[in-house]
Order: sequence, then structure tokens, then C-alpha cells
Amino acid sequence: MDEESGAGTPHGSARPADPADPTGGRRRARHCWSAFRHSPFFPATVLVLIVAAAAGLFAGSYTYAMANPTPHNIPTAVTGVPESEIKRAEFVQGMERALGAELRLRHFATYEEARNAVEDQRVYAILQDRHHAAELDVSGASGATVAQLLTETAPQVGKEIGIPVVVRDVNPLQKGDPRGLALFYITLASVIVGFVGAIQLSVHARELNPAERIAFTAAYSVLGGFTIAAIVDWGLDAVRLPFAESWLILALTMFTSGMVFTMFNALFGRWAMLPTWGLMVLLGNPSSGGAVSWPLLPSLLGEIGRWLPPGASVNAQHTAVYFRQHQHFFPFAVLMAWAALSCTVFWIWRHRHPGGRETAGTAAAAS
Repeated sequence: MDEESGAGTPHGSARPADPADPTGGRRRARHCWSAFRHSPFFPATVLVLIVAAAAGLFAGSYTYAMANPTPHNIPTAVTGVPESEIKRAEFVQGMERALGAELRLRHFATYEEARNAVEDQRVYAILQDRHHAAELDVSGASGATVAQLLTETAPQVGKEIGIPVVVRDVNPLQKGDPRGLALFYITLASVIVGFVGAIQLSVHARELNPAERIAFTAAYSVLGGFTIAAIVDWGLDAVRLPFAESWLILALTMFTSGMVFTMFNALFGRWAMLPTWGLMVLLGNPSSGGAVSWPLLPSLLGEIGRWLPPGASVNAQHTAVYFRQHQHFFPFAVLMAWAALSCTVFWIWRHRHPGGRETAGTAAAAS
């Protein structure tokens, strides 16, 4: 009789689920979710989803920016008085049709002024008229992809309209860097190693106090920048660098990248890698102009790339190597602004950074 009435059920055992009691099912679901949230499986599952998404975004961002570079507008200098305005207009229109882009013509009174504009990186080519012919001077150092497009397109267009076109590269890339990618690679190395170094400090030197963390970030940046420049220039002889200036740029880039991660680590804790990766790698490197010149990037990337640390670093390094007398302050200002912002935010919210050690003062205050 006890068995039939259920009196024999052990005390404290769970009762069978009652289909008519939905609140019991919700309680069990909340309990399971709470147990999962506080287990090591929750962050592991989140990381699985994040890594999968990051892989797709990484491939997508680089493919979007670099797989099929298309010019939107190419600043071009024009000098001299053409024998036939109609022919020159016909040539320019033919170039624009072939390129699918606009040649933004800028008129200069003399060839020397036009060359100065090339050295100042305000134009990418110089168009001149030469007695029933045209001469197009390109600058491979200004952008290898742009120069290649112009070199391939101009003779074809000239042939179509009956104008011989002579193309020459007045500022070629160095022999050890025929594709113009070496500067992009050394910048990429400084960016990635910069924030990886900060990650390693947060893991293996967790007890560093804020000022010490900034100091050690600066230390590995100075040494890392020297190592990159020395191997690329002295070791591989790939690119002849203005060593001191290139070293400074690489060190500043590594420090900025490291402090960007440190800032996000103070703001977001263990998830700091997400905004760092998004800003510096997914967005910053494809828009830097290092692998594909800015005129060939999608217009939005071409505009914002100059304002991000990777783009500023490529810009400064590129000018230092190929246009030494025309260096601009702007890319250095961008790097220093990001470094100052990161250090300031980290310092203000340093109490939230998952690191540091207890000093005598803080121990006394706590007691």
C-alpha cells in the first residue's frame, strides 16, 4: 500500500517532472544555465565561437581590401602645353575608361614642380605631351600597384587613339623589394609583436605595477624595433633603411600596439584581445596602404587607414625610405596620439587592470 501511494519514495529524492508544471522546467533550465555559466566550459565555448568568427572576419577583411584592388581616383600631374587639347582629353578619357577610375589632374607650370609633388606624395604620376606623343612618368615607390596599373594601361590606350605613349618609372622600388611589400611586412611584425608582447606581460609578469608595465612595454618595443630593422637591413639586405628613423618608427609602433592592448585589458579584462585584434589587425592592417596603395582600396578604408596606427606606421616608414626629404609629421602625430590615449586611459582605470601587486601602502590601507 505504501508503494502504491508513493510513501516508499526515499526522502529528498527528486520527483518526476510534472508536465502540468512549466515553472519546474524553467527552474531546472535556469539551474543548468547557471551551472554552465560558472563552469570552465562557458568561456571555452565562447572562445570557440569567437575564434571561428575571427577567422572568417580576418580572411574577409583582407580579401575585401586586397583581392581585387580597384582605383577610385588617381592624382596625376599635368605639365606643358599640349599640341592638341582634344588628343590629350581623349587620352585621359581613355585611361579613365580602361582603369574604371578618375584621373584627378593637377596642373603644374614646370616639370620640376610636378616632380616635387611626386616626392611630396601629392600625385602618383606625371603626364606630359611630347610632339605627337605622350610621356607618362610613374612612381613605383609611391605605390607599386598604382604604377603597375598605369604602366599596363597607358600604352594600350595610346595605341587605340593613335598616340605613342612612353612610360618610365622615375622613382622605382629598391631591388630587394620589387613588390613594395617589405615595409608592410615589417610594420605588420611590429604591430602584432607589439600587442603579443603586452599579452605575455599580462600573463607572465602579472604583478607589474602600472608604471612598471608601461616601462617594460617601452623596453621590448625599443629592442624589438632595433631587431626588426637590423634583420631586414643588415641581415637580409632586403631594404636599405634610414636606420635610426626606421628604428624609431618601429619602436613607436610596437609601443603603441602594446599599450592599445593594455588599455583594452584595463577596460575589458580577459576579452581585451577582441577590440585589439579588431582595431589593429582586422581594420588597421588592410587599410594601412602597405600591401595595396590607398587609391586602390575601397574608399572608406582608404580614408580611415591614415588615422590608425598601422597606416600611420606604413606612411611614416614609406616616406622615410623613399622620400627622405619630404617626411611628414602627421603619421608620427597619429602614432603618438594613440600611444598617449592608451597610456592615459590605462592609467586612469589602472585599478581595473587584472595585474599589479600589493604594496605596503595598499596593504596598510586595506587593513
